[in-house]
Amino acid sequence: MTDTSPPPPPAAGSLDYRVAHLAEHLAGGDLAELGVRLELRGDAVLLTGTVPSTQCRDDILRMAREELAGHPVHSDLLVAGTSSPDHGEDLT
Repeated sequence: MTDTSPPPPPAAGSLDYRVAHLAEHLAGGDLAELGVRLELRGDAVLLTGTVPSTQCRDDILRMAREELAGHPVHSDLLVAGTSSPDHGEDLT
């Protein structure tokens, strides 16, 4: 008889599981941030992408450090420039 049951979920302490959990929180939470990518780099996690504000970046980093406590979190998050231009464009 062949066992066709799904594999058990990963242990709650595994880094893969914690990164996936954080990605779900970022995508579905108050931030609804889909532009941030999380990459495992050995025992560390790298966050990359573009966010709309410094407050958003700070919130994401805080969440990442809480969720991934005990693992280094590195950030390469860029803040999108959303300010109005201070002068007209010269097309000549």
